Amino acid sequence: MKHGGKALFGVAVTVFLFWFVFRDVDPAEVWANIVQGNFVLLFASVCVATFGFFIRAMRWKVLLAPIKPDTRLYSRFAAVSIGFMGNNVLPLRAGEFMRPYALSRLEPVTVSGAFGSLVVERFLDGIVLLLFLVVPVLLPDSPAADAFSGDRGSLLLRSGVVTVGLVLLALVSMAVMPKRFIKVVAWFARFLPKRVSEPLLGALESFLDPLAIMRDPKLLGLALVWTLFFWAWHAVSFWLAMLAFDIHTGFVSAMFVTAAVGWGVALPSAPGFFGTFHVAASFALTAVYGVAGGQALAFAFGYHFGGWLPITLIGFYYAWKMGLSLGEVRFAEEGEAAAGGAQTAATV
Repeated sequence: MKHGGKALFGVAVTVFLFWFVFRDVDPAEVWANIVQGNFVLLFASVCVATFGFFIRAMRWKVLLAPIKPDTRLYSRFAAVSIGFMGNNVLPLRAGEFMRPYALSRLEPVTVSGAFGSLVVERFLDGIVLLLFLVVPVLLPDSPAADAFSGDRGSLLLRSGVVTVGLVLLALVSMAVMPKRFIKVVAWFARFLPKRVSEPLLGALESFLDPLAIMRDPKLLGLALVWTLFFWAWHAVSFWLAMLAFDIHTGFVSAMFVTAAVGWGVALPSAPGFFGTFHVAASFALTAVYGVAGGQALAFAFGYHFGGWLPITLIGFYYAWKMGLSLGEVRFAEEGEAAAGGAQTAATV
């Protein structure tokens, strides 16, 4: 499927999901709940969520340690901001490539190496988000336990566990046996022209370097602690926004909603996670915690737009300051892909 077809598919998914969430809810009811919301609490929620990107930048230092342990915080925060801005305004999750590319412009690291660190980041995110789903389910008298007690709920949880397990197996295999992995790829690459195979193997080696963190228990443990801290911080922003729209289901429910949204936005959609965010939040609050549909969607739209705007503006600022254009990123992306760059699909 060409880029245009994939982008169109994402837009179609978003349109369908908006129809889905509004099929039984009056938009006027959603708007009334938004207008009646506590905007002081919503502003506090947005501030907490926006500071979360700074926490992401601090965590990234640990993930980049195997390839460059002394990256500057400024460089990492600028790259994080540009990456999420790209995801918010461009199709095909272009920000997943813009982030390592921006870092490569600011620090002496390869795009493939920086991208490899993001694969580890997404894996750690997946572990913590799965934990945020499981903990509410295991608590006694939790609505989440009832919601996931049936066949469908059990299947969803098992699917999440299997997904994280398979990714862990793949990452550990590449990290523990990088030379053997490269030898296997090299054996297949010998059937390709040298102008393709040589850059491919070079990019693969750069991509595998950050996975060395999987062999370092101290670094991996530190990265996991940072990941727990980040998502707990993010759950606080969800909790404040829920309170802003008079949703008093507790902090544990905010953790559950955070996890549901974190997994939900991994699905294809239009730029900015429109549709996927709202369906996931609506499901978690309405189907699991019994919140009224209009109230749940008021939270979803209020929090989503409130969080979407600041990081998008910050990302545009850093892109402008760096003189980074979309055309330059597209050209570099195509060149890296032709050279066998690590265009691995990022999840969560």
